[in-house]
Parts: sequence; structure tokens; C-alpha cells
Amino acid sequence: MAESMKDFETEINASFRKVEEGDIMTGTVIGIGDNEVTLDLNYYAPGIIKNENLSNDPGFVPAEELHYGQKISGKVIKLDDGNGNLELSLKEANDELSWDKLQELKDQKMIVNVKIRQAVKGGLTAYLEGLRGFIPASQIALGYVENLEQYQGKELPVLVTEVDRNKKRFIMSGRVVEEEKRREEKQHKIAMLVPGDIVSGKVESITDFGAFIDIGDGISGLCHISQVATRRIKDVNEVLKVGQEVRVKLLKADNDKVSVSIRAVEEEEAPAREEKEHEKTNADIEKYADHESIGTSLGDLLKDIKL
Repeated sequence: MAESMKDFETEINASFRKVEEGDIMTGTVIGIGDNEVTLDLNYYAPGIIKNENLSNDPGFVPAEELHYGQKISGKVIKLDDGNGNLELSLKEANDELSWDKLQELKDQKMIVNVKIRQAVKGGLTAYLEGLRGFIPASQIALGYVENLEQYQGKELPVLVTEVDRNKKRFIMSGRVVEEEKRREEKQHKIAMLVPGDIVSGKVESITDFGAFIDIGDGISGLCHISQVATRRIKDVNEVLKVGQEVRVKLLKADNDKVSVSIRAVEEEEAPAREEKEHEKTNADIEKYADHESIGTSLGDLLKDIKL
């Protein structure tokens, strides 16, 4: 009971606290009308934010962007709107608070969804935290985007990559999000590889220290020069060429790095190959011996015949 009375006392004190124009106040949305939004400020008077003071975004629709029970902050612009309410501005509060939020989003590398408002020269514009930001054309997606208008009105996951409070501008990137997603997918695929398995691949590129082998599914493995052949070589080009199909043994798969060996496959298959060649040689000898035996028998049969 004592705690309840203390809470009640705190609310009473808060409701009679001194408020001045320019203060930032946080309240709970208790009304969304056609022309204004009403806030419970835990104050003796409610707060009113007119639609024109909600956002710099011309496409902002209160009924779609806000919901009952949501907490938002506004800057006091009038102590009495004529009806005994405090008049607030979310736009002006955003001008002070949103840059801190944008910097936080950038520092924490948080992915956020933004609705593309307009395609402009060199990129796209979108509003985040009530402020207009820019997505350069080169940062929209992984590949080249020719038709910027196709993104207009659509949502795009982005990361805030640059915040300049003094110049009142910030940059976002969808490409970085896609790159991170692709990297995670690749790491998952690599984690599924089993060292010791023998797979088919194709020589992707050749370097001084070895060759990169494309083993499929967007994964390349490094075959060190010491693992290219069973014999010692000075130049990988002696035995490999780009585009050549090879079989490799997976040696190691760790994070983004995969190591493979052509030499290991050859060493493993050498005994079986030698056994097969040995069996073929024995078969040839037996076949030759049978042929000689047949030839001699015919000679013996014909030698006593007089023509």
C-alpha cells in the first residue's frame, strides 16, 4: 500500500511539474484523429500533435504509422493550444533526437526497413526517424540497378552507413545488408562441408601459391601449390589450366576459408589404379599364352599332313 501511495505521489508531482516551451516530453498515444494525435503526458493537460507537426515525410499517414499505446516524444511549441492542451511537435523533437537515434543505428549496425519515397538522380530517398535520407544507386543492391523507379513505394532493408549531423544528411545502404546475408549463407554452406570428402570442381584461377577450385554452390577452395601434384612443381601452370575439371579432397573448412588437395586424391587412388593395371597386365599375359597354345596345337596337327 505504501508503495502504491508513493507511486501516486510521484504521478501527482509529475503532473504539476513546470513545463516550458522547448521542452521535450514523452507521452503515450491515446487518440489518432483525422487532424491530430493525442498523447497522455502524465501531466494535468494532454498533449496534441497536429498532423502537419508529425513528420517531414509528405507520405506519413498517422493511422498507418502510429498505434494506440505507442510512446512518442514531442517538443512543446505552445503551453496552451486554446483548448487547454499542450501543443507539441514531433518534427521538431525529431530534429533534436533523431540524429542521436540515427547515430545509434549506425554504431550498432542495426538493419531497419524503410519505405522508398522517391527515385531521384543518382539514387533513392527514404525517411527514417522522421528525417529524409539517401541511398546511392551503387548501394541499393549487389548488382547494377538500371531502373530506380521500380523501388518507389516498396520497403527495403538497409543499414545506416553515414551520419552527418552538421550537414543534416545521412546515407543508407541496401547492398551492405545483401552482402552480409550472402556472407552468412556462404558460412552456413561451408559449415556443412565434411573434411575428407572427395568432390569434383573446376579450376577458377591460378596464382603463384596455388589454384582456386570452384567446388560449386558459390564456394571456392584453395589448393596450395604443394597439394597440386604428387611431384614437386615450381609453377602451377605446369599441370593445371583455368577451366580444367579436377577432383579434390576437402582438407579444411573454417569460416570463409576452404582448403582442398588434388594430390591427396591422386595418392588415395594410386594403389587402386596400380592394382587395376596389374590385373590388366595379367589378363593380357594369359590371353597371349592361350593364343600361343592354340597356334602350337594347330601346327602339331598339320605337320604330318602331306599335300
